[in-house]
Amino acid sequence: MKTNTIRLAVTALWLALAGEAAAAEVPFDQAQYTHEVAAGKPVVVYLHADWCPTCRAQKPIVDRLSKDPKFGGVTIFVADFDKETALEKALGVSHQSTFVVFKQGHEVTRSTGQTAEPAIRAVLEQAL
Repeated sequence: MKTNTIRLAVTALWLALAGEAAAAEVPFDQAQYTHEVAAGKPVVVYLHADWCPTCRAQKPIVDRLSKDPKFGGVTIFVADFDKETALEKALGVSHQSTFVVFKQGHEVTRSTGQTAEPAIRAVLEQAL
């Protein structure tokens, strides 16, 4: 009985730590985005549109990479291209399927239209 309790506790701890090690993929929130960029945290803004075939190809890759412990601490803001027009204007983004990467409070790279996992991984790595 005691062994099962210990196994359960170890499993719960492992799951909690694994969840913290993964990147946070969250819906875009202006206040949170502004705070994290100003604080110098690693941030990726992903401008996505549900109707976009390129975005649909990117989404499962982004979902998979966001679970990679390597990207722990990176916040990936998923912004709706059709709704976040102020963000697009502020960032100078004119196309969906665009990633804008920030590190230490400054934009370090951007990419539009990438659908190969190694290319998307390389873009996200710029936040590290």
